[in-house]
Amino acid sequence: MAATRFISMHKSKGKTPAVSLSERVAYILNPTKTDGGRLVSAHGCDPATAAAEMLLSRRQYLDAGGWVPGNDKEVLAYHIRQAFKPGEITPEDANRIGRELAERFTKGRYQFIVATHIDRGHVHNHIIFAAVSEDAGRRFRDFLGTAKAVRKISDRLCLENGLSVIENPKRGRKDYGKWLGDQRPLSAQEKVRDAIDAALAQRPADFAAFLRLMEAAGFKAQRRGSSLSFLAPGQEKATRCRKKTLGDDYTPEAIQERIEGKRVVSSSRSKAPAKPARKVNLLIDIQSKLQAGKGAGYAQWAKVFNLKQMAQTISFLEENGLLEYDALAARAAAGTARFNELSGTIKRTEGRMAEIAALQKQIANYSKTRDVYAAYRKAGYSKKFLAAHETEILLHKAAKAAFDKLGLQKLPTYKTLQAEYAGLLAEKKKAYAEYAAAKKEMQAVLTAKANVDRLLGAPPERPEQEKEQAQR
Repeated sequence: MAATRFISMHKSKGKTPAVSLSERVAYILNPTKTDGGRLVSAHGCDPATAAAEMLLSRRQYLDAGGWVPGNDKEVLAYHIRQAFKPGEITPEDANRIGRELAERFTKGRYQFIVATHIDRGHVHNHIIFAAVSEDAGRRFRDFLGTAKAVRKISDRLCLENGLSVIENPKRGRKDYGKWLGDQRPLSAQEKVRDAIDAALAQRPADFAAFLRLMEAAGFKAQRRGSSLSFLAPGQEKATRCRKKTLGDDYTPEAIQERIEGKRVVSSSRSKAPAKPARKVNLLIDIQSKLQAGKGAGYAQWAKVFNLKQMAQTISFLEENGLLEYDALAARAAAGTARFNELSGTIKRTEGRMAEIAALQKQIANYSKTRDVYAAYRKAGYSKKFLAAHETEILLHKAAKAAFDKLGLQKLPTYKTLQAEYAGLLAEKKKAYAEYAAAKKEMQAVLTAKANVDRLLGAPPERPEQEKEQAQR
């Protein structure tokens, strides 16, 4: 399941377009949020110089007479946020899906970066794509149904990768926790409120006794004058006990009144239930559905559905000679191993293709900005010249730094890189055909095994690799 939001990025008040875009790109690329920059991918640009490259395309578009709205209404870039259900996806798969979302939505015509953040209770993507196409020939035209189009592509990708989809999504700016309802992880504020309620339920004699109970529960108290804050376990910033943050019943004065019995609070906040183990949604668990309020008609339909599913499973096992459970388990393990092997091959090929594309981009940037940088050097590195040509100079320096990092004494020719890229693309297409067939076979065998496990009354014990691949 993924909740999405589409945002237009305008120039910040009192700041230049370059500073406005650079600050926002820097935020999503924050190494502390992206596992040291590992969970970052890009198209048509290098993450380190993404803002400068997007601004260069904008400059070329304007120089060619491109239209721009006045009164600071120009959109510099667009931002897509894509947040996934906690525990449902790995950060690596989230980044891959985010890249596929950006590629499908922009059709590969606009430069973009995808940064996967793992600093919250749920994995989420930040995607920024340029408002001007990579060839500087057009501006992206935001339309009335843009956000809906993004959501549809995201939902389709979730279904293709075995993830759940939000049913009956509502328009508006609800935060991701609202989509999850009671399944969302507790926020720091909720943890502090629950801890305060639990401590007060033990009827402490005075405020000092209350603070000792909080400390014993792992919540460090911080006093500054009349204010009171608690640092929840695992949190970096303390939560202040004030009306604005926790509510009327959790200020220091209110807590004192509750200790003295002058204030009675009946909390209607429901505790977040423990997350159930992820079950294979193949055969319908009729009893659990009945307990959830489904009627007799649903029970009858579910029984018929389950009988049909088991008939199909038995037919599949007979056709494939898998009537012995050990043979079925071995086939499932072998199918998963083959799928993982092909997936690794494709990822390595895609990695090298991305390196070649990035190198080609840097060579192109170096070539386009060489004359400007030569003029800058001839001008004695003038600050005035730098201010007028900052984007080109930054791109030139970034390209030179990239060549130095790769240890390139002589730049490869465009034709050489193109030939290698074409060869890798052919290998990828060949491997992908095998990958699709292996994935289909693996899913069919895992489905049959899960159905058999359900029929035998044993919970399907799935290896970690099978769990991971079933989500794809």
